Parts: sequence; structure tokens; C-alpha cells
Amino acid sequence: MQRKAYVPGVAVLLAALLAGCTGGSGSDDTAEDAKPGDTGTTTAAAQPGRYDTLPEPCSAVSHDTLDSLLPGITQLTDEEQKEQAYEGESTLTYNTDRKVGCRWKVESTDATDHLLVDFERVVSYDNSVSDDSQATDLFATKVVAADLPEPIASISATPTESASASPSESASPSSSATSTDTASASASPDAESAAALQPRLLDGLGDEAFLDDELSTAGSTAQQRTVTVAFRTSNVIVTIEYVEQPATLGTVPDSKEMQDRARKLASQLAGAFD
Repeated sequence: MQRKAYVPGVAVLLAALLAGCTGGSGSDDTAEDAKPGDTGTTTAAAQPGRYDTLPEPCSAVSHDTLDSLLPGITQLTDEEQKEQAYEGESTLTYNTDRKVGCRWKVESTDATDHLLVDFERVVSYDNSVSDDSQATDLFATKVVAADLPEPIASISATPTESASASPSESASPSSSATSTDTASASASPDAESAAALQPRLLDGLGDEAFLDDELSTAGSTAQQRTVTVAFRTSNVIVTIEYVEQPATLGTVPDSKEMQDRARKLASQLAGAFD
């Protein structure tokens, strides 16, 4: 009976002591410590990224798109093989919340084609740095690693150059023809095509994007082309790597065709995120 009476008594005593510690003296301390202009608020943490999950990569590419990038699929007569070709193979990953990918490899009578699609969700563990900022910095390192060339500027005669020509040169039909021929040669279709297909930054794809195009030698004299399209949308970075190696030695994979296919796939994936 004494133990039952003692415990509540201690509880009442502790409650009284706590009430005294948090009473008027506490408010006086707060008033003394307060500084002019101090609102008592803390710095807000940086905003998280827009995306907190990633899509399933092997299901992210439609069969029609795979038919275009991997023509060998349509040549398969065995339905089971064709289904396996469409399914692709997941890349090795240790955290599917942060990084996932899928790769395909299909042989045709003309070439062997490879496709890799990679999704990476960037998360900042620094409260002062947002996920988007962290992703922007990471994407910048990828652009630097791609080592994109300086844009090719078309060469043409300027008004100043035309005005600086002497009267006799301006009146001379032969001089005019020579100037016209020179200007036409400097802006030839081949030069314009080369400028349009060179590795470059891309507009209108995610928040920022770039395209790389590399032709290398595979095996003895076979030419292998690798087209890479990468883009960032908020805190997710998407990378597409499209490789083609012709079956016939000396054949060079078409740059424009491969770039068009890779960019079309990139636009489809960016649209799915939007």
C-alpha cells in the first residue's frame, strides 16, 4: 500500500518541478536572447526533384520503334525468338530507384544493331542543393566528356566584302561569276549536311540535351557507328546509345538515318516524362 501511494506522489512532485522549469523564467530567457530582426525561422531546404521513381526501361520502347532501330527483328521467323528480341535485357543495377537500363542486340542480313536505354534519377543529399541543380551539374560533366566540336559556321560573302570591291571588279562579268562560284562552293550542300550532322547540343528536348556521333573501326576494316543522345528533364537523365555495324566490310552506316532514329526515340521518351 505504501508503494502504491509513493509512486503517484513522485509523479506529482516531478510534474511540479517541470512546470517550474518551463514557467515564467523560460520566457524571460527568450526575451533576453532575442535579437533585433530575428524571426526565428531556419533556412528552407532545397526543393526535391520532380521525379521520385523511374519507368521500367525494357517496356519504355514500343515494338514499332524497335522495328525501326533494330530491323533484324522483323526478319525473325521464330515467334519465341522475336518476343525475346522485343523484351531486351535489363542492365545490372544495385538500386532500381536511382538507375535502370535495358539493352537490345539484333542481327539482320545487313548489319548488327545494338540499343541501350538508360534512366538515372539524381538525388542530392545536401539540403542546400536541389535535385535539379545536382542533375544539372552531372549532365554538364557528360557534355564535357562527350567533347563536342565547335559548331561549323557556314562561310559566305558579307556586305562589307562586296562593298570593298573596286568599281572595275564590280562591273566585270568574270569577277561576278567568280565571286558567285566561290560563295556557292563555300555553302555547298555537302558542307551544310556536315554541319547539320556533327555532334552538337540539341534544342527542344527536355531541359537540355546533346547528340554525339562517332565512327570507329570494328574488327579488320568494318566501320561501326555509335550515335548517343542524352537529355535531362528535371532530376532525371536519359541516355540512348545506338550502335550499328554493317555485315559487309567497307560499308559505312548512314549518319543521318541513325541520328533521326535515335532522336525520334529520345522525343518519345521525353514526352512520356512530360
